[in-house]
Amino acid sequence: MDVAVIGGTGQEGFGLTLRLAKAGHHVTIGSRSAERGAASAAEAREIVGDHARVDGTTNAEAAADAAVVAVTVPYEGQAEIYRDIKPAIPAGTIVMDATSPLATAVGGRPWQVLRPWHGSAAEQADALLSQGVRMVGAFHTISGHTLQDLEHALDSDVLVCGDDAGAKAAVGSLVDDIPDLRWVDCGPLSMARIAEPMTALLISINRTYKVKDSGFRIVGRDSWGDPRS
Repeated sequence: MDVAVIGGTGQEGFGLTLRLAKAGHHVTIGSRSAERGAASAAEAREIVGDHARVDGTTNAEAAADAAVVAVTVPYEGQAEIYRDIKPAIPAGTIVMDATSPLATAVGGRPWQVLRPWHGSAAEQADALLSQGVRMVGAFHTISGHTLQDLEHALDSDVLVCGDDAGAKAAVGSLVDDIPDLRWVDCGPLSMARIAEPMTALLISINRTYKVKDSGFRIVGRDSWGDPRS
């Protein structure tokens, strides 16, 4: 699958790029600078191996041709990024938002959260695009640090929210392609109001125990089957 990772030069985006490229997907890293995007892509190919299909360019160019556009940017830059890529995204594109509205956006602590006017960062992103995109919220509770460490086995579930079942399933298939991750359909996009603040909870747990890889597992998930059936 062709995936654009907007903000792919950051910790979360670069980690997601590595994992998806290792799984065989074609990933295009988006950045404010085409040169920086290309440099990060070269670094990703060096880490994953010559077989990795990773390119780099500007955010808008990356978003224009992808089946899934994953936006992995800090909350303070979210609105500006979406306004930048909005003209490039065709209607019907699946957009996966991984933004968590942490209080660092206003000088606060990373284990504190803000409440966006629309209820969640994902709903805010959907309102900013407002052109028939298929918005999904996911990957809020998977840290960039663990994603980048390809030798580290991931032990977590990915909470996926969205109003479009097909879009959630497409994002879920990307999750399933990453070893040791599972996706959980959490319902409509409004459930991102609950999922996003869980990032702050994990940051607080990591801080308390002096670790970097805490995560969530949903008990019983293996016996539930496919939510699409």
